[in-house]
Amino acid sequence: MISNLLLVLSWIFILFGVIGIFRFKNMYARLLTSSKIDTVAFITIIFALILRTGFSDLTIRLVLILIFILMTGPISSHVIARSAYLNGIPLKEDDK
Repeated sequence: MISNLLLVLSWIFILFGVIGIFRFKNMYARLLTSSKIDTVAFITIIFALILRTGFSDLTIRLVLILIFILMTGPISSHVIARSAYLNGIPLKEDDK
């Protein structure tokens, strides 16, 4: 029951993230929105899967995957933003 609610909540997070990506015009704001929503939705999905499986070997694997994603997610977003900045994409676009 709780795992089903967490899965529905993760879909709501993803939906709001997609709306946010289309709403923002700046590439950096879109990157921030997508990385935050991706992380939050992933955490809720992993917690739902942990609740569904109970305590087993699979739970330990899911926790290790969660730790890996929590460590590499911000790093990948930083690399993408730094690459965009170094390639000359402006921080603030002029309103046209």
